[in-house]
This record gives sequence, C-alpha cells and structure tokens, in this order.
Amino acid sequence: MAIKELHQEEGFPLIMLCEIARLARSAYYKWLKRTPSMRERQNEELVEEMKALHEDVKGIYGYRRITMALNRKLGKSFNHKRIYRLMKIVGIQSVIRKKKKRYKKSTPQHVAENVLNREFQAENPNEKWVTDVTEFKYGEAKKAYLSAIKDLHDGTIVSYVFGHSNNNKLVFDTLDQATALLNGDRPLIHSDRGFQYTHLGFKRRIDQAQMTQSMSRVGRCIDNGPMESFWGSLKSEKYYLEKYKTFEELSAAIDEYIYFYNHERYQKRLNGLSPLEYRAKAA
Repeated sequence: MAIKELHQEEGFPLIMLCEIARLARSAYYKWLKRTPSMRERQNEELVEEMKALHEDVKGIYGYRRITMALNRKLGKSFNHKRIYRLMKIVGIQSVIRKKKKRYKKSTPQHVAENVLNREFQAENPNEKWVTDVTEFKYGEAKKAYLSAIKDLHDGTIVSYVFGHSNNNKLVFDTLDQATALLNGDRPLIHSDRGFQYTHLGFKRRIDQAQMTQSMSRVGRCIDNGPMESFWGSLKSEKYYLEKYKTFEELSAAIDEYIYFYNHERYQKRLNGLSPLEYRAKAA
C-alpha cells in the first residue's frame, strides 16, 4: 500500500496521507494488521525479482522480455499483463526509446504562397516576422515544444511560448502575444506548412491583425532559414550544454537564453549591438 511506504520509508505524516487518500486511520490500521493474501505475497516477490533484473540488464528490457526472463528463472508462466501492471505500479520501464506513433497527414485548411521568397532583410521593425516550433527532450525521453516569432529587422524574439504539447494553442498563443504588441504595424509572417499554420484559426488571427501570410515551399526548410538559425543557436549555446531533468528546469533555461539573446548577445551585423539595442535605435 502506498500509504505504508510513504509513511515508513519517506517519513510523511500518517494523518496527512490518510486525509489525501480520504481513508480513515482505523481502516488503515485494520489493513495493516491483516494477513496478506498469497497473491499479494507473490506480487511482492515478483517486484523484488523485477527490480533486480531491471538493474542487471541496465534497464533495457521491456515488460515482454522481463516476463520471459522471470518465467524462465522461476519456472512459472506469469501472464505478461500482470507483469506490465506491476511494472507500472513500481515505475519500472525500459530505457529504450518507444516506437514513434504514426500520424495520418491532415489536409491543410489554408495554404499561402512563399511571399517572403528568402528576402530575409527588413528595413524596419515589425515589417517581416518568421515563426516555427521546435522540440526538446528532458528527463527520461519526455518532450516539450517551443514556439517563437522572430523579427527579421533586428533578430529580436518578439514572442515565444513553451509547452508540453505541439498543438494549435501553442502556436496561436505565440501569435496572440506578438500581435498584442503591434501599434498599427502590419508585418508579413512566414512559416512552414505545419498543421498549425495551415489551420483556419491561424489564418483568422492574421486577417484580424491585417497581416500578410507567407509559407515555405514543401520540403524547403531553407525558406525559413533565419528561424532555423535561431534554433541552432539556442540548442548549441544552451540546450546541448546541460541535461535537464524536469520541464521546469528546461523552461527556466529557455527563458534565460532568450533574455540573453535579445538583450546581451551582440551581433556583428547589428553593428555590435544586441537585437533590442538595435531595435531601440531604429525606434
């Protein structure tokens, strides 16, 4: 029982644990004094064997191979579903990456021409924006996603949103943040043909802001080169230098880098100024 482990091994107060579990202490003590069933005792033994095996093979076995190994060692024929359930309960899983899910391609609701046409220079702020989403990993193969908009005039990251899912909300929130900063400007915004950017919800936001939409040609990531360049800088100068155990650690690192990039990363093409310094001079 989880309450017993948390109380005896982790030192959590019993009263607090019972309240969280909505369990009377009398019921807990009654459970504590009862004699475990044969199946419960067998499960405890299985879990100990699992942990030892998982450590011996350095975590590379999934539930199927653990089932086969346990059955051979113990001379039994345990069902793989039971082993899988026990592994989930105690948090044992293979370190080998899971097979990627296959997704059906969605039909674009709206496609724009490549209006930007690799003309990556802009005379004024809020004249040309580029945007994209990139993926990060943290912990044990968990994923997070960063959506950002970059101004081609000075390279400023105008807005960004970091989240657990690569979905419409991530991209729409990024655009909403950026357009809220506009004061009469109507920039062109360029992206690839990802499902968020071809969604009518994205097109409606662009139309409301009276902006022009542009999209890369199919399979031509160079059409959005400045955004790819920023991802490269972020990952090589920050992300690849450390390991991140939690989403919060990674999020803080991204906040820190983007602040550095906008305020303190001096660039030769900007006459030795940071993007926001150069932007301020233009204003």
